[in-house]
This record gives sequence, structure tokens and C-alpha cells, in this order.
Amino acid sequence: QVQLVESGGGLVQPGGSLRLSCAASGFTFIYHTMTWYRQAPGKERELVATISSGGAIKNYVDSVKGRFTISRDNLKNTVALQMSSLKPEDTAVYYCNVLGATMPWGQGTQVTVSS
Repeated sequence: QVQLVESGGGLVQPGGSLRLSCAASGFTFIYHTMTWYRQAPGKERELVATISSGGAIKNYVDSVKGRFTISRDNLKNTVALQMSSLKPEDTAVYYCNVLGATMPWGQGTQVTVSS
């Protein structure tokens, strides 16, 4: 069955970095644009970054441009999110999914940015 397993979150100070990873299984990964979403407490889930099936086209929400980098490995069926210059407003649970969020959500990984 379809599984999306996120990892790599944690507590980091403002200005710090984290690398999130998502392992996908149960569907043809290479066919799909992949995405990272996040959901902060009391807020709607927000699309943060997308990467095309081949990895050539990447898009980011304005608030993370220049700080976050999305990448993928189509041999390992993984998608990563490198986050740097983290801010307290980046605190959220981060999830991966295909574009359109049509796969079952994973458990997410908590990112907390705080001094």
C-alpha cells in the first residue's frame, strides 16, 4: 500500500538548518511531481515546495525562497527538503505528498525553531 514516511525534524535555533527526508512506496514515484507541505498550530496546511518528476523544475512559496531547497532521488524513491536560515515562523509539522495531495498523508515530522 501507499506509504509516505517523513523524517529529519527536530528542535533548532533560529538561523539553523535541518534536512527533511521522505521515503515513498506503493506507487510509481517517478511519475509524480512531489511536494512538501507544512501545518503550523492553528493554521491550514500550506504547500511549501514542489519538484517535477525529473527534478528539473522546482517551485517554492515566497516565504521560503532562497532558504529551502527541494530535491529528489528517483532511484531511492525519496524527496528531501534542505532548510536553512530557519525562522520561528517555520515551526510546523512537515509532510510530503504528490502534487494535489492525493496520497494518504504520512505522520509528518515536527520542526520547531526556537531559542
